Amino acid sequence: MGRMLLSIVVPVYKEEKNIPEFLGRLQPILARITEDYEIIFSLDPSPDRTEEVILTHRTADERIKLLKFSRRFGQPMATLAGMEYARGEAVIVMDVDLQDPPELVTAMVAKWREGFEVVLPQRRARTGEPWIKQLVSAVGYKVINKIADVQIPPNTGDFRLMSRRVVAELIRLKESHGFLRGMVAVVGFRQCIIPFDRPARHAGETNYNRFLGSLRIGFNGIFCFSTYALQLSTMLGFAIASFSFLLMAVYLFYKFMGWQILWGNPTLVILVSFLGGVQLISVGILGEYIGRIYEEVRARPKFIVDAAVGFKAGK
Repeated sequence: MGRMLLSIVVPVYKEEKNIPEFLGRLQPILARITEDYEIIFSLDPSPDRTEEVILTHRTADERIKLLKFSRRFGQPMATLAGMEYARGEAVIVMDVDLQDPPELVTAMVAKWREGFEVVLPQRRARTGEPWIKQLVSAVGYKVINKIADVQIPPNTGDFRLMSRRVVAELIRLKESHGFLRGMVAVVGFRQCIIPFDRPARHAGETNYNRFLGSLRIGFNGIFCFSTYALQLSTMLGFAIASFSFLLMAVYLFYKFMGWQILWGNPTLVILVSFLGGVQLISVGILGEYIGRIYEEVRARPKFIVDAAVGFKAGK
């Protein structure tokens, strides 16, 4: 099966209002770059007309393709599935809500033709995003890059161009968390950044929880790419043990000197609550790692395709 030049992978769920505008802006840009392209919509089954809208546009252009899953697997798995089915020498992952501007595709392809294996658009401004999400994102990137085994450029999402050999290496990875920006950092290769101002969402509401979703991504970056949290738990245990010995020495000194030891219910409550909190945090950290180990050991399929429209046998 021969390769084509460019594949666009677009994970979608309840996006019927955004697809026409997205294609209306993207297709003329692709046409100026090459006629040898494909647009792969990776669809989690939606209660709206998203599938119908995609198939309607496919009747006018067979380079539009559809992967529909047997159930909702989530955006990370939908993205990985689209990458696995893509045949392009370069693969671009982008959102359909136009917060990833199609106009950047030209510059991204130009950088790829210069020899870069990964091209990362980096957000300078994030229009329409609440301050809490921006704060969580900024802190999360700083923490991850401080403790993780790999460096992830800040203010970059899944919007990126990857060469064929980068995609091939990503597909070989066995992780089931789907944290694409971390996986790309693990793979490596020559990378470059294109700054841009991220616009507001074109239409509809995001299907992504802005606060909890950012926390989930941050936890994946911390727990899937670093054991620092376990080390921190151990260090905290040693620190508390040292404090206990110091406190014991103080009480013994008071006892030998014949001084009155200040003790009472408030002190007990504070100490017990503090130790209980530390224990629960430590158990929670262990649980995060064990849960991820459990997911990997089960080795369930990352996605199950219900229908693949526009793909020939053997993809």
